[in-house]
Amino acid sequence: MFKPTVGPIIGHTATNHARIFLRGELQNDALVFAGVRYRRTGEEHWSKGTFTKLTILRDMSDVIALNDLAIDTDYEYQAGWFSPMSPVHTVETIQELPLQWPREIYRFRTQSSKTTTPRAYIVGSCRYLRMTAGIASAPHLGDRIFASITSLAERAEPPVSAMLMTGDQIYVDDLNLVAPDREYKDILSKYRTAFSQPHISKLMSGVPTYMILDDHEIEDNWPANASKSDVNLYRNAMAAYELYQVSHSPVHELLANGQVNRALLPHYWYQFSEGDIEWFITDSRTRRNLSASDRRILDEEQEQALLKWLINSKARVKFVVTSVMFYPDRKLHGDDAWKAFPEQRLRLLETIRTHGIKNVLFISGDVHGSLTSRLTHSENPDFEVHTIVSSPLCNSKLLPYAKASTFILDQALARTAAGDYRHELTSEVISQDNFAHLVVDTEQVRVNYHDRDGKQLQSITIKLR
Repeated sequence: MFKPTVGPIIGHTATNHARIFLRGELQNDALVFAGVRYRRTGEEHWSKGTFTKLTILRDMSDVIALNDLAIDTDYEYQAGWFSPMSPVHTVETIQELPLQWPREIYRFRTQSSKTTTPRAYIVGSCRYLRMTAGIASAPHLGDRIFASITSLAERAEPPVSAMLMTGDQIYVDDLNLVAPDREYKDILSKYRTAFSQPHISKLMSGVPTYMILDDHEIEDNWPANASKSDVNLYRNAMAAYELYQVSHSPVHELLANGQVNRALLPHYWYQFSEGDIEWFITDSRTRRNLSASDRRILDEEQEQALLKWLINSKARVKFVVTSVMFYPDRKLHGDDAWKAFPEQRLRLLETIRTHGIKNVLFISGDVHGSLTSRLTHSENPDFEVHTIVSSPLCNSKLLPYAKASTFILDQALARTAAGDYRHELTSEVISQDNFAHLVVDTEQVRVNYHDRDGKQLQSITIKLR
């Protein structure tokens, strides 16, 4: 067996379940299979292998689900791919082959179901990796920050439960107007290169990783900049996105045999939970309606699902991920974010306020600057919402970093008959490559921002209520 050409990537992980993405390689017309085997850390014997057949239709990649795992337990696993000599093998018959597994051992941990247990997460977005003719230029620049995240994750207490990558994991349009990628094979190549760099590869093999797209997975400011000629671009970009980012997410249900149901993909937004912390990952990019009569950044079905979740969830802490900024608004170029959809934003805020929903934190990226801010209401002292912004993991030299002067901070976010929504920064604005390390405990959320070398830049405490 050979090491995966991309991966393994640990995706959605629960108390007794984990999803592992991996890619092999095309072998002319021969059959190709990929497999995973695992054991509890400290045990000697491996499980039987779980295998899947790889096809060119999925770029020789697939997701293997591990089920019936023990709760809150450390596991080791091996992953690889191979092409058997016989052309008549099936997933069942290869179980009997005497396989030589790749030597590398990876590790992950299943979730704990305990409530009020401290948890930690990594948040980041906008990872620029310049590609020229399919080859990454100076790839170490776009990969180095993941070495720092891995180092932190290896020593963090509480352990890092998951990494949230909130948009622009790749730049399909990295040279933008010069030579944006449009063909399926070129976009696939970009994903393979981006996700197989050594530091990000090591990190994603051990820390459950959840992803949602933003515009650069398609093109800058999608769909506002879309033209009729972009129909094929969108189809190609989303097909690649579904393979490399959606496939290991909780969106896909499981079949009766415990494996992922790839036939059913109702939407890109999803939810997951850990103890008394819940996450709602919105798709604030592909379901937009830009018509004047019904402007919305989330489609109606998604908005209703989000409102229902906010009202009914018993979670102590509710994180809402939106790839673009919920607030504060930018002075310039803000029409790609929630600023351009004020009615829908106000509906969310009014729901949170009128239902007295506590401990709602919006997580986003996109702006190439990091900050935390607090939103209050002039007539309702019990209302409070926070936003945590983390961007970029790696900036392009062509793009400026955001600064405090980038944002509108001297006027109300929204004015209503019931009162004004007012916001203030609760941190400095970070204008360099960085990531956020969130620690949630019984009384607070601590937001630690680190630079690309792992040095802590600042720490902000958000009190829970």
